[in-house]
Amino acid sequence: MNSPSLHVADNFGDGTVAALMRTHDWSQSPLGHPDTWPQVLRTVVTLILNSKFPMFLAWGPQLALLYNDAYVNLLVNKHPSALGRPFEEVWSEIWNDITPIVEQAMAGESTYHENLPLTLKRKGYEESTWFTFSYSSIYDENGTVAGMYCACTETTQQVLATRQRKNEIEHLRQLFQQAPGIIAVLRGKDYVFELANDAYQRLVGNRELIGKKARDVLPEIEGQGLFELLDSVFESGEPYVGRGIPVKLRRPPAEELELYYVDFIYQPIRDASGQITGIFIEGSDVSEAVKATLALHESEQHLRQLANSIPHLAWLAEPDGQILWFNNRWYEYTGTTEEQVTGWKWTELHEPKYLPMVLSTYKRCLQSGETFELSFPLRSASGEYRTFFTRATPLRDEAGKIMQWLGTNTDIHDIENVQKELQAANRRKDEFLAMLAHELRNPLAPIGTAAELLGHSPAEPSLVKKASDIISRQVVHMTGLVDDLLDVSRVTRGLISMQMKPVDLAKVIEDAIEQVSPLIEQKGQRLEVRISHQQAIVDGDRSRLTQVVANILNNANRYTPANGHIQVTLTVDEGNCKITIQDNGIGIEAKLIPHIFDHFTQAERSPDRAQGGLGLGLALVKSLLELHNGSATAESNGLNQGSLFTVLLPLSLSCKEPEITEAPPQKSIDGALDIMIVDDNVDAAQMLSMLLAIQGHRTQIEHRGPAALRRLEHAIPQAMVIDIGMPEMDGYELAQRIRALPRAANTVLIALTGYGHSEDRNRSKLAGFDYHLVKPVVIKDLTAILKDIE
Repeated sequence: MNSPSLHVADNFGDGTVAALMRTHDWSQSPLGHPDTWPQVLRTVVTLILNSKFPMFLAWGPQLALLYNDAYVNLLVNKHPSALGRPFEEVWSEIWNDITPIVEQAMAGESTYHENLPLTLKRKGYEESTWFTFSYSSIYDENGTVAGMYCACTETTQQVLATRQRKNEIEHLRQLFQQAPGIIAVLRGKDYVFELANDAYQRLVGNRELIGKKARDVLPEIEGQGLFELLDSVFESGEPYVGRGIPVKLRRPPAEELELYYVDFIYQPIRDASGQITGIFIEGSDVSEAVKATLALHESEQHLRQLANSIPHLAWLAEPDGQILWFNNRWYEYTGTTEEQVTGWKWTELHEPKYLPMVLSTYKRCLQSGETFELSFPLRSASGEYRTFFTRATPLRDEAGKIMQWLGTNTDIHDIENVQKELQAANRRKDEFLAMLAHELRNPLAPIGTAAELLGHSPAEPSLVKKASDIISRQVVHMTGLVDDLLDVSRVTRGLISMQMKPVDLAKVIEDAIEQVSPLIEQKGQRLEVRISHQQAIVDGDRSRLTQVVANILNNANRYTPANGHIQVTLTVDEGNCKITIQDNGIGIEAKLIPHIFDHFTQAERSPDRAQGGLGLGLALVKSLLELHNGSATAESNGLNQGSLFTVLLPLSLSCKEPEITEAPPQKSIDGALDIMIVDDNVDAAQMLSMLLAIQGHRTQIEHRGPAALRRLEHAIPQAMVIDIGMPEMDGYELAQRIRALPRAANTVLIALTGYGHSEDRNRSKLAGFDYHLVKPVVIKDLTAILKDIE
């Protein structure tokens, strides 16, 4: 139970622990009630309870613990149960650590300990702590050590803070040593090395520096001005900053001096009274950068000389994009001076609508380091904007740092225009291919229908004739398309053959009108022809000139509506013959005029393509006229305003058309012939066989060259129609083998092929062919050949 209030305890004071002592149950304590305590104990207890410094005492055999309010903060969770309990029980976790110290105190020997580490368990867990304290012996009335007294303070925070400071100092020391720049501290007027980091040691060749005078360990610096700078800083107190300062050093064990370049600062060190006590040195070895810069400057001069010799515009810029230099070609093109384009003033030469794009791309490349490539217009001295392809490449040092940008501007204005023309030509080609597919499909539809009709209908003569007429007309149309294509190809490659003779253009116009008149009559158009009374004789190929006029007339017919008007005029003036063909048709758009004589050019049409054609006629007109040293032009006031085509040809010097002799008539014979047809196209061979059979001839069919040779072993035909392009053995080889057979010497060989160039005809002749026909075969030509065979 609780002990009653004591008179002795009333003298302990008003503190928290004193109040606790007055109400504490002392029956369980080895100390007993305070009123039974000896006077020495009471006196010491009163002393510690009235102190603000952490104190405790341990009394008696069991060293019962008594403490003051300040000590409660060290007990934490051990208070208040620690009051009056044995010391060993209260601090059991450190008892083994402090037992020797306790024993010393109980033996009458006082001790002092500073920052003693102890692992306490006062908060429910173990923690590392440090304490500074002293143990002193307490003697009873008999002079015997009855206890011990301790004044203590916890220094855990101070110890940890000291350790942290040491760690930071060590970290700073390591940073100081490992810093990439040179760092050193010189003390006194003699400049004794107190500190020098690794970079400084490497620079001077890893010499023994610490504690030695700078003049003694770096004698080669004498006379280079550096010691004089140190003296100036020490005396004036003003720091000195050096950039790219050259210094010659001897790096042991080498004896020769090496040139280095250093950036550095000499900073005076002052003590508390403001007196200068030394010099702090910090800087960097910039030898590589300075040498690279010097080399770059030398290279730059060479580069400028080179850049001035090229036809391109060239320039150099800073890493941030500001222009350093333009070559002479730049100033010649722009008509500017150096003052007018320095910095960013060059932007004034850009076309305003493209400038934001140019600047954003340029600045992005400056930041990323990627090559700048862009095409944009630049204003010339005349005010014209021409397109340039600009490329700027970063010039880097060995470390990869951008030192400058080298740029060139290449004039691609003309190339760009050519590309646009090529793109337009390619577009026209694509449109032409689409038209070609359409035009070739058109005749195939009625041909296919007629073939189906012949295959499924009874053999009525009228029906057969109608279907045959349809097929013949469509074949003629397809042949015309193919002839146009071949003519363009021959003219383009210079393979067309020309029979140049004096020709009367009046007769040429007459021939052309004869060709086109059925089309004109079909649309009810009115054709007016005006021929000059002067004779218009030119040197040319009559058939090709007829083709020229017919193509233009056909064009007029095609684009002039029904009941329209077409006028053809022939005049002679100033050594030229002029043919004009004018219509009141749909006219020509202005944008189409410059391309009207290009290949595949046509006006836009509705999907029905009622006008038809491949867009090759006028291209042929131009090419054929150029072969005659002539020219053609087209004019129109716009859509629905009609068009005017003009043909100019130089007047012939003879001015007289020669007499034309008629060719002797071909021989013809009656009677059927034995004919062998050799063609790998089964349908083509069969149709030709049927046609020849209708004419009364006896036919045989083979689809391969070897099979034809085997049949010749049994019978020799009077004529053979042979396809050139066959597998296994082509027509050339077959003809050569037939000509090697003596019994086939009189057999007439007729080549049938899709190739009709002069070189193709020569090759077939060399192979042994007597005649050369181009697919699709014109039946009257084949019939004429067969009639001529005896």
